[in-house]
Amino acid sequence: MLEGRTVCGDGKVATEMALEMEEIFSAWFCQGNIIEARAKMLAKKGDGLEMDWSQLRLGYRLGMCSILALWVCWDCIWGLVAHGHSTIGRRTAFPVFRACGGLLLVHWFWGMSVYIWNRYRINYIYLFEFDPRIVVSPITIIENVTDQTLVYLILMLLYYKAGSDDIPNIIPSGCYPLVLVLFTLKCLLTPIRTRGPLWRGIGAVISAPLTSPTFFHTYIADVFTSMVKVFQDILWTACFFLSGDFLLLESTKDNSENFYQDWHTTRWYKNIAIPLICLIPLWIRFIQCLRRYMDTRNRMPHLANALKYAMSQTVTLFGAFHPLYLLYHSDELVETGSEYIQVQNAGSNTFQVFWTGLFVSSSLYSFYWDVYYDWGLGRRDERGLGPHLMFPNHLSYYGVMAIDLFLRFMWMTTLIPPQSGAIFELPNYLTALTMGLELFRRTIWGLFRLEHEHRSNTAGFRRVEFVPLHFRTGHDHKYDKQTSHVGWSVLGEVTIVAVVVISISVGSVIAAQKSSIGLT
Repeated sequence: MLEGRTVCGDGKVATEMALEMEEIFSAWFCQGNIIEARAKMLAKKGDGLEMDWSQLRLGYRLGMCSILALWVCWDCIWGLVAHGHSTIGRRTAFPVFRACGGLLLVHWFWGMSVYIWNRYRINYIYLFEFDPRIVVSPITIIENVTDQTLVYLILMLLYYKAGSDDIPNIIPSGCYPLVLVLFTLKCLLTPIRTRGPLWRGIGAVISAPLTSPTFFHTYIADVFTSMVKVFQDILWTACFFLSGDFLLLESTKDNSENFYQDWHTTRWYKNIAIPLICLIPLWIRFIQCLRRYMDTRNRMPHLANALKYAMSQTVTLFGAFHPLYLLYHSDELVETGSEYIQVQNAGSNTFQVFWTGLFVSSSLYSFYWDVYYDWGLGRRDERGLGPHLMFPNHLSYYGVMAIDLFLRFMWMTTLIPPQSGAIFELPNYLTALTMGLELFRRTIWGLFRLEHEHRSNTAGFRRVEFVPLHFRTGHDHKYDKQTSHVGWSVLGEVTIVAVVVISISVGSVIAAQKSSIGLT
């Protein structure tokens, strides 16, 4: 007892432990600089009179966003019911707002994801190989996206009011979406310190398979497959401004809604540019799977994952080019006689059964891959879940699986190009809803995908199974510089798979064009 009092009295043990912790911290995080380590470990004490106003400011701005959103919705509904004016969903520049709104949703969902990952200690910084020095906190992300939402809603309201002649048309109403696009570009490019790694990652994704994909690169590519509608609207936005249509005055008093030129009905836009936008994200992800197979020589899961994206590409090609989904409703064709209609329906039914079967098969296969491989769920010995789950509410796993099954079929409809006449094509006013639902599904997918990657290493992106508490250690690991030699057999298999997929894609387009000529 006396010895214990002596140790506690002079504090030698506590002092030695503190010095030891300072040395460990400086070696790991400060390159051996003990002074910098002590400064970082020093507790920040206030005078007791300071007040944290950040939450109040955030709540105030969120309240402003809610009021502006209700204002826009009310004006649209009241304008349609009381005066017969078109809603903003049918206005000329609505795809511009839909494109910027999609990017804004991605930002919102990213902030929510970072908050949840931090809340349940999923080390996304380590998994994505981020530099901890430039990682932004969740509250900062939400504050930034709230400010961007304020600007977005204000410009949308001004655009609607200008087109409804509720405010003076000092400038063409199309200038408001132009300001929104410029503001969105500014937010995407600045600050360079934090946006630089994102754009470098996007560059590595686009350059696949020249670069070996990391987990972050595959995550970006997966998000891109869910942003097909956003990319289509971005293309529409570029054409809208380059054609000069935004300078035209528009008014809803005379119900004249479409002022733009016919560039959106041209062959290069409908049959070339839009289908390419639908296919490129899937093709990039397909190439990434082949590159992962070349790097690891593991057929499972990389070749099986590549098959999933190959099936999605085929669904997209049939939806884009096959004449079954083109509209033949002109009076001249109907009055030519019932014989032609019967022949057309017979051909349509054959391809309809084939395409519907492919649509359902691809959706179910993608759902199975999400649950079993990406999330690590569906294990019989775990009551349909997985081992070592990090989210405490296990009922949420079952709910997420049910939501993903439904939204997977919704996602497949987004791969059909707009204005193609497909029977699965959704009306234009529901496009924004389906786009938001798909981004929401991808966000949920990302939450559980990183949770699974944190507790396991199924895709083999890491050489170690565990995820450390901290990311930056200051040590130069030798295995980071090791490269694997790709054998000729692996390269041959990758080439064969790529040639088969390209042949099927080209063959489906040729068959669609021949069928179109035969029907016409």
